[in-house]
Amino acid sequence: MRRYIYAIVFTSILLSGSCRKDDSTINIFSVQDDIDLGKQLRDEILSNPSEYPVLSPSQYPGVYAYLEQIKVKILNSGQVYYKDKFEWELHVIADDSQMNAFCAPGGYIFIYTGILKYLQAEDQLAGVLGHEMAHADRRHSTDRLTQDYGIQVLLDVLLGENQGTIVQIANSLRTLAYSRNQEKEADEYSVKYLCPTDYEADGAADFFLRLQNEGNSCESGAFFSTHPCPENRVQKIQAQRVELGCSGTQVYATQYQAMVAQLP
Repeated sequence: MRRYIYAIVFTSILLSGSCRKDDSTINIFSVQDDIDLGKQLRDEILSNPSEYPVLSPSQYPGVYAYLEQIKVKILNSGQVYYKDKFEWELHVIADDSQMNAFCAPGGYIFIYTGILKYLQAEDQLAGVLGHEMAHADRRHSTDRLTQDYGIQVLLDVLLGENQGTIVQIANSLRTLAYSRNQEKEADEYSVKYLCPTDYEADGAADFFLRLQNEGNSCESGAFFSTHPCPENRVQKIQAQRVELGCSGTQVYATQYQAMVAQLP
C-alpha cells in the first residue's frame, strides 16, 4: 500500500509537466520517512568505526554534556519546527582532518573533532550547529538525496529492498552539496534559532569570516566544496541579526576552550 501511494504521487509529479530549477524542492516523502531514513543512516555510520570513529559518550561525558546544552538552547528557541518530532541525536566523530559537520534526515547530528578544534567560541559552534540542524528541519536533506539518488532508490531503501545503497548514501552525507538557496535558508534559520538565546546570533558569521580571512574562499576552500557559499554570506548573516533585533552578546570562549581540551 505504501509503495502504491508513493507511485501515485510520483506519477502526478511527472504528469504535471511543471518546470523546476535545480534548487527547487520536490519531496514526496513524509516526515516519518525522514526519521526512518535518518535512523538507517545513523545505524550504518555507527556500525563502521573504521570510517567513522565516533567518540563514546561514556568516555567523553563532558564533551557530550557541553554539546547537548547548546543543542537544547537551540531547540528551546521556539523556532525549530520539528523540535518534538525529530530525534536531534548528537555524535562526535574523532577525525581532526575533517572540518565538517552534517545532519542526517530526522535530526541525527554528526560533528567532526576537526571543526570543534577550529572554532574558537561557543556562539560559533551554536551558529554552525544551528545551520546543520536547519538543513534537517527545513527538510533539505531528503530533498537533495531525492535529487541525487532518485525517488525510486530512496523508496527501495525505506522499504528495506535496497540495503546495499544505504552505505553509499551514508558516505555521501558528509559531502552532500546543498544548493545556494538551501545554504542561504540554513544561514537565515541559524540566526533565527540563536536570536532568542543569550548567544551572539550571528555566531556562524565569525566562523565563515575566519575561513575567508585564511584564504578559504567559496571557490577554493575545502569546507565550501560541500557548503556552497551564497553571495555576501557573512554580511547577510550579520544584517539579519540586526534586522531581527537579536540582543544576545555571549560568546563563551573560555568555556568552549575547556570543552575542546577534553577532546582526544
